[in-house]
Amino acid sequence: MDILRFITAGSVDDGKSTLIGRLLYDSKSIFQDQLEAIEKAGQVNGQINLALLTDGLKAEREQGITIDVAYKYFSTPKRKFIIADAPGHVQYTRNMVTGASNSDLAIILIDARKGVIEQTYRHSYIVSLLRIPYVVVCINKMDLVDFSEEVFLNIQKQYLEFAKDLDLKSIHFLPISALNGDNVVDLSASMPWWKGKSLLGFLEDIELHTEEESPAPRFPVQNVIRPQTTEYHDYRGYAGQIRSGHFTVGDSITVLPSGLKSKIKAIDTYAGSVNSAYAPMSVAIRLEDEIDVSRGDMLVVTGQEPTTSQDLEAHICWMDQKPMTPGSKYLLRQTTNAVKASIRSLEYRVETSTHEKKEQTSLALNEIGKVTIRTAKPVAYDPYSKIRGTGSFVLVDEGTNQTVAAGMLL
Repeated sequence: MDILRFITAGSVDDGKSTLIGRLLYDSKSIFQDQLEAIEKAGQVNGQINLALLTDGLKAEREQGITIDVAYKYFSTPKRKFIIADAPGHVQYTRNMVTGASNSDLAIILIDARKGVIEQTYRHSYIVSLLRIPYVVVCINKMDLVDFSEEVFLNIQKQYLEFAKDLDLKSIHFLPISALNGDNVVDLSASMPWWKGKSLLGFLEDIELHTEEESPAPRFPVQNVIRPQTTEYHDYRGYAGQIRSGHFTVGDSITVLPSGLKSKIKAIDTYAGSVNSAYAPMSVAIRLEDEIDVSRGDMLVVTGQEPTTSQDLEAHICWMDQKPMTPGSKYLLRQTTNAVKASIRSLEYRVETSTHEKKEQTSLALNEIGKVTIRTAKPVAYDPYSKIRGTGSFVLVDEGTNQTVAAGMLL
């Protein structure tokens, strides 16, 4: 079975944690001791407080909000799922960016009583920025608007109107009540006008395909294997995880950023040698020629090379309490590569609730902007919009070892 990674996003009290709790509860994915623990913790409107399944921090339970990203795993006979429950507050935007970075699908919750609000714009923009291919807009708390089809259709129209400005590939709408379970795992008798699937049915059946069915082959080298034993005296393998595409024995290879060339002699896995390998397999690639290849280099198929440059343009989400100012120096980590870098300029800051681009001299915590970066040596990368695995990076403060920004290369 394949794995669907998805994130839930929405404003405070839109019911994100309750929705995930309902998915786990109604799909019978909760252990008995977990169920007993949340039953003892208290109830909401006479029902089990399902939000406690994801809101595990003490501060979250005290305030009734999500602060950090909570990850939950469950499976059905059709598919495995990894859920990231993201916080709704503006001040936790960095947490949402972290949780969304590896997601294939985003569930955006909207309170049926409030409709599209500022946080809906903000989270939709972030989902668009992070190139999440599928978006499911769940109109929650339909029980509080008498399960009105008119309310549902009005919010759907309102969302589609502003989403025209966003690069969202696939948008689907669902009317639900997370608290009562309507249209979450089972279809609701209270909404006979809804002819679509339940949320779980939709998540089980959606086919995970992106427009780039055959992305260019990318293999960042993580380690050089040299056993130097009697049995493997001359063995030299370049180990790592294939980020995109596939590699086959005999392929002509270019090593970046050096530009050295060779051919694939063999591809080794834990289970033995294979003729070809594809993302996201972890393998060791052997080349026909003994050339200089080390950690941080990237193996690509000749003729399908990415961009290699020291001057980068990127969108970044600032994650540090100390504001970002042009001229600051950091360590840029991209795939297995680490290179010293400095932020040359801040082109603009994005007002995520309105998508306006504003001129500004610095970025504060949780703000998103476009920057230009200069690296100490060339970096091989693809635009984030084409290959997320090689187009993403983080900036690290070498003094504190703290991650100060997450970025998407343009």
